[in-house]
Amino acid sequence: MSVPTNPYRLLPSTDGLLHHPEVAPWIQDIGPALLTAWVREVLAHARVTIAQGQSSPSMEALVAQVRSRIETHLLLRLRQVINATGVVVHTNLGRAPLSRAARQALLEAAEGYTNLEYDLIQGRRGKRGVGLEDLLSAATGGEAGLVVNNNAAAVLLVLRALAARKRVLIARTQLIEIGGGFRIPAILRQSGARLVEVGTTNKVHLRDYEEALASQPIGLLLWVHRSNFRIVGFHEEPDLASLAELAREHHIPLVADVGSGALLDTTRYGLPAEPTVQQALRAGADLVTFSGDKLLGGPQAGLIVGRHTWVKRLARHPLMRALRVDKLTLAALEATLLHYLRGEAEREIPVWAMLTARLDDLRARAQAWQQATGLGQVVETESAIGGGSLPAATLPSAAWVLHPPKAHALARALRARLPRPVVTRVAQGRVWLDPRTVLPEQDQEVLQAVRATWPG
Repeated sequence: MSVPTNPYRLLPSTDGLLHHPEVAPWIQDIGPALLTAWVREVLAHARVTIAQGQSSPSMEALVAQVRSRIETHLLLRLRQVINATGVVVHTNLGRAPLSRAARQALLEAAEGYTNLEYDLIQGRRGKRGVGLEDLLSAATGGEAGLVVNNNAAAVLLVLRALAARKRVLIARTQLIEIGGGFRIPAILRQSGARLVEVGTTNKVHLRDYEEALASQPIGLLLWVHRSNFRIVGFHEEPDLASLAELAREHHIPLVADVGSGALLDTTRYGLPAEPTVQQALRAGADLVTFSGDKLLGGPQAGLIVGRHTWVKRLARHPLMRALRVDKLTLAALEATLLHYLRGEAEREIPVWAMLTARLDDLRARAQAWQQATGLGQVVETESAIGGGSLPAATLPSAAWVLHPPKAHALARALRARLPRPVVTRVAQGRVWLDPRTVLPEQDQEVLQAVRATWPG
């Protein structure tokens, strides 16, 4: 009579599973410590299942569990993806891709030492970001400029430095919530400023501001662009120039948060009007805050331009050190702003190249994808601007539309494609790939990914 084998003895050792031919090659890429921890977790789980009366998992099953953890880890690590969604400034995908010049500048800054805070002319300690500030002034027309790590930080710094323990006047129509649940009233509270609302949710008159200014001391007037939604219908509010005149009469600063960072006139490209930084300054705003990674087309940053007196106060504030950016951000921003100063933004900055792409060219690319594979069809569609800019605005485009048996399964397989996942859009039971947001050099990779993941 044979003695039953102890199921625990059928489990491999930690070292045995770690050096399995399908696991061992990942030791160098992931590191022995993390991979060993996963192997131990898989074996510990196997012991639990055995204790519950189940049989010992096979070596193949154990290896599959370890490989699953490896693949999940690789997909969770920050990596480049191909954006085939048609959303140009895609917040979840890192917003604006950088230009070739910005990528090169970033690489050069990362490779060695830089003159980040060193004056090469005088041979002594210098000021961080001084070159960028000059570019900001030249590109926008502001007297001075400053950079922090995002636009929420820019607004926070302005309010903290100029209006702590003071009242800040803002229209109810502008008490917006931006991405991630950050709300203007919450930022005001964190800055130490006191919120004073005027008007109603759909109508604000200049007299509402005048009455508030006459009834109580106000330290700052804040105007916020509704960058992620629009009010339509029975709506009215004073323009920025009227508010600037009112602020001057009461000797308080007017701060305009224009959000998207547009330096080009969007109406030239058939898009709705988006307030530009230059327009806000010309209207009389003392300070203008905006993002670096939306319509500006650069890295994540919060930019502040305006009157030298106010910018100087911001630069001296203790909070500035906590919000300042590193050499990599400065390098990429400088290269991005130079595109505007050279008049080449439409051609060199990917966001603007995508926004200005011709429909015929997009249709031709989509047709080339379809013809190369014989799959799906080309369908007229709309691309979204995205990223808290030009809300509800779209651009005509042409998409490659696939009809797999299970659309979500194909989209999931494309997202799991390594080394570069492809992110698509699923609608009407089909998978849509919009060439507007796919860089031209990625076309062949898109085709390879679809061929490799197509069912059957």
